[in-house]
Amino acid sequence: MQKITPCLWFDNQAEEAAEYYVSVFDNASITSVSRFGEGGPGPAGQAVVVEFEIEGQTFQALNGGPAFSFSEAVSFVVDCGSQEEVDRYWNSLTEGGSESQCGWLKDRYGVSWQIVPKVLSQLINGPDPAGAQRAVQAMLGMQKLEIAELRRAYDGG
Repeated sequence: MQKITPCLWFDNQAEEAAEYYVSVFDNASITSVSRFGEGGPGPAGQAVVVEFEIEGQTFQALNGGPAFSFSEAVSFVVDCGSQEEVDRYWNSLTEGGSESQCGWLKDRYGVSWQIVPKVLSQLINGPDPAGAQRAVQAMLGMQKLEIAELRRAYDGG
């Protein structure tokens, strides 16, 4: 068991959100659901806490009521090995959500994600400082990150 588990606070969509997240990622599952009983602070039978796992990372989704909402101050970074993977996660997570810039998005629940190709760190930390700066400038002009465009920028094309 991991020592630190992110807990996502939802109004009343914890189970729905957990089901959605495990449908987006291949190596994912819901591992447990705790439900309100009779006389609890929520409707009997509604999920209180849903534990789920994505790529070996455990998360909790909590139905805590409307007191808090998500912001970009916390986001989840998804490292992608190919443009196809970037496209798949981008398209899935922006459905009902919103696009931002530099690979950031908000999903339908307001949770922020960064969909980042692994090659980006190689380019911005590459041996050519001018190429790295061009790659950063290209990234700043994008919403969804495009590997071919980032490489072209790094190479000066």
